Amino acid sequence: MSKIEALEQEVEKLTPAELAAFRRWFGDFDAEGWDRQLESDVAEGRLDRLAEEAIAAHEEGKSREI
Repeated sequence: MSKIEALEQEVEKLTPAELAAFRRWFGDFDAEGWDRQLESDVAEGRLDRLAEEAIAAHEEGKSREI
């Protein structure tokens, strides 16, 4: 049995309250991972080209307020 299958079985055993707590924890855990990746990408300049394209499009009037 894989780790994923074992986790699935354990999650299926959780009470509704435990499942809600797990969802909150996992949501925070997952978001923190995305935040770290985004911060790393920004620091390494991986998003610079996209930012430059967005600014250029805005300056050309190709954007609108939301």
